Amino acid sequence: MRAYLDIRYIAFKAGLWFAAHMVESEQDVALEDTDRIEGRSALVNNTNATLALASAVRSTLGPRGSDKMLVDENGEIVVTNDGVTVLETAKVEHPTANLLIATSSAQDRIARDGTTTSVLLTAELLRNALELSRIGVHPTIIINGYQIAAEESLSQLDEIARDASDEDLMAATATTMAGKIDTTLAETMTGLALEAARTLENEEGGDDLERIRVKRLKMTGGVAADSEIIHGLMLRKQRLDFTTDGHSNGGKIAIIDGGLENRELELDAQIEIRSTGVLSGFQERKSAKLAEQVASLSSLGVDLICVRDGIADEATPLLKEAGITAYRRFEREDLERLSILTNAKMVRDVNRISADDVGDYSKRSADKIDDAWHVRIDGGRGAMTALLRGTTPIMREEVNRAFDDALGVAFRLVREPKVLPGGGGTQTHLARHLRSFATTQKGREQLAIEGFADALEVIPRVLAENAGLDPIDEILALSAAQAEHGAWYGLDAMSGEKSDMGDSGIQDPLFVARQALTGATEAAITVLRIDDVLWAHVEPKTPDWSNQIDDD
Repeated sequence: MRAYLDIRYIAFKAGLWFAAHMVESEQDVALEDTDRIEGRSALVNNTNATLALASAVRSTLGPRGSDKMLVDENGEIVVTNDGVTVLETAKVEHPTANLLIATSSAQDRIARDGTTTSVLLTAELLRNALELSRIGVHPTIIINGYQIAAEESLSQLDEIARDASDEDLMAATATTMAGKIDTTLAETMTGLALEAARTLENEEGGDDLERIRVKRLKMTGGVAADSEIIHGLMLRKQRLDFTTDGHSNGGKIAIIDGGLENRELELDAQIEIRSTGVLSGFQERKSAKLAEQVASLSSLGVDLICVRDGIADEATPLLKEAGITAYRRFEREDLERLSILTNAKMVRDVNRISADDVGDYSKRSADKIDDAWHVRIDGGRGAMTALLRGTTPIMREEVNRAFDDALGVAFRLVREPKVLPGGGGTQTHLARHLRSFATTQKGREQLAIEGFADALEVIPRVLAENAGLDPIDEILALSAAQAEHGAWYGLDAMSGEKSDMGDSGIQDPLFVARQALTGATEAAITVLRIDDVLWAHVEPKTPDWSNQIDDD
């Protein structure tokens, strides 16, 4: 009986072994066209990809950061210091690297600054997580510790933040452009950005309001310092008929969200005309409809129309006779800005336009600038034009990017006027605080919190590296300076001195630091949750239906 049971037990175990190996064999067949990286190897692979991408923007951080020359497949050159521009231009296939680029893009979209900081912090968090995993700390413990550290860091940001004065707003906006353009030009861009931001301060709209309301127009004449803000709309347009008035000291405007022309038949039909009288009558009715539309505009006192689509040739003399100046082929965004500027409503059907749809403008002029005709319309409401100048196309593109960042930061600053110390002061304070805070926690989360603190120090470390200073000496000296003088001491990368960042005018907006910290932590945790990477390497192709066709 005993031998019988032993035989059954051995057979049972053999069956389990056979079943397990059959399942494993089926999995191998299912994944035979897929590369698989699992466990700790997946974390190593993902971390290495993140570190490689972060190294591409590491040298751009700070006022002493270096520029990057980007050359596309057509030979077009872009020279920039902007981290998000470098990353979004790069062609990257690794999914984790693309996740890092998405984090940088989100930082740029939400805060308009701090993209390089978020990338470096994400990469450093993953580097430290990898080291912790090597000594046996489970990724779940690391994630929990990182979440605790991030929450504590965010509360510390609120504690050390200060209400921003007008001087602080200037300083924080100027810090945004540190290293991107020269100091003199940065002052000009800062003034222009704050001028536009204060105009939009009480305007209703979302977080992207400054991009919608302020048109960027790159001009070839003059140098970058000649850039200016126009409280009106300037467009590279020429009027339909040069015999109509190009200048006016005020008037009424109609905006047509369509065309001033007879509608074409949407049906695929043909009209057979058997006599010339019928043809002339057909043309007369078309002209009569256009004349009716022009008369409707004239009766409302309109002397300027802006049309999104085309204007019929037959309408040109009718408009001139009515004293109406016409512009056509507008971008939708420009019509929306013009609608805000003049309080005119965009109308699809000219025949249904009413007095409530007509807007007014205070001044209009048409001038030839840089061998191209431009129209300027002033209305006194919340739409502006930034005339950005530069001696070369590369310079104009860089001025445009710098102004875009400065305006985005300034617009958010006037709505949330809170600032933090720059020069790595914020990150150094958080690192010092977290090391003390870690001792209050139980378990291995302490190690993760300390790893988070070490990752924060990558910012002052890279600032020192890019300034030609020894990073270890500078971090130690900065930590000692904060222990004596407080959290607002940071590294002035231009002079190499440790000083009060408020007095030195080196400040970061609270919302930039908060978003960088939140975005980097979320990105790092997302990667830490991955323990299996499957790479399918079978190219998609057209199915072979020959067997089915033969069966039919």
